[in-house]
Amino acid sequence: MIRVGLLAYGAIGDEHNQAVLATPGLTTVAVCDQKAERITAALKISPEAKVFTDADEMLESKLLDLVIISTPPNTHASWTRKALSLGINVILEKPMALDVAQCDELMALAKQAGLLLVVYQNRRYDSDFLTIQKALADGVIGEVFHYEAFVGGYGKPCSFWHSDKLISGGAIFDWGSHFIDQIMTLLPYPIDHISGLNQKRHWHHISNADHAQVVITYKDGKQAVFINSDLAAARKPKFHLLGTMGSLTGNWDQQAGNTPADLPAIITLTKSDGESVILPAVKAAPYAFHQSVADFLLSNTAMPITTEQSRDVVAIMQAAEESALINARPVTANLLSQ
Repeated sequence: MIRVGLLAYGAIGDEHNQAVLATPGLTTVAVCDQKAERITAALKISPEAKVFTDADEMLESKLLDLVIISTPPNTHASWTRKALSLGINVILEKPMALDVAQCDELMALAKQAGLLLVVYQNRRYDSDFLTIQKALADGVIGEVFHYEAFVGGYGKPCSFWHSDKLISGGAIFDWGSHFIDQIMTLLPYPIDHISGLNQKRHWHHISNADHAQVVITYKDGKQAVFINSDLAAARKPKFHLLGTMGSLTGNWDQQAGNTPADLPAIITLTKSDGESVILPAVKAAPYAFHQSVADFLLSNTAMPITTEQSRDVVAIMQAAEESALINARPVTANLLSQ
């Protein structure tokens, strides 16, 4: 049995806790947070877990085989470094770190120690992403040459750490960790350069950009675009893919109201003759990511998500931030996959 500790129990805490409970081979033995209400929530799911308010104490307790780190992004590297040094496997919330140098250091430490380090790229298990992935595998729109992903709307951003660029990495890092990972999974082709842009126009109570854009240009001319905007009074589709034989559009589910990102997009296939059809949603097995971790640790089954992939997502976001400083001029990303 793999003994799991939950380091920080914020918005994602219940999701991880429930997943561990439901996954054969995993058990939650400890939880660490400084807020009493979060500890109470954790114990409702895992009542036998030992409670800590000091993360160092939990990591040094020798209770853990695996820790799930859900702290703010600017602390990911330090807590991962500590856990690996104590012989603890690590699941890390996105992004892996705030720069490539930190990612490379953590990967080297994990390799040297013979430990698992993996980022919870949970959006690879979203049904809209899986539906698009199947459609591309089936070749229904031919060769994809243009890909757009959008998230946002028009509204005052929160004042939590997500909106603090020094903590979260900024608007590109916050949602880009999900959407750029999806792009890289669906379009794993040689990349020529990255362009990025951050616009500060209206929401001056936070340090994140109000509107951020990343453009990935491939060596054969394909392009993928990601936009995160808090100034989009009219939302673009979540996904829009153009292929040589048709297109895919991911429209926001109107049942979600003002929180459309909470529900999967509805994927429509438009064929070259103009005919349109809504594709049936493809769904992942429950808790597939956590099951893959258990399978790896207990049976050495290959992981579907690798640290190299998550590291390259950071490399693209870092290149986009560098490009944004020079008004979207092209920057070459430091990629392992090239």
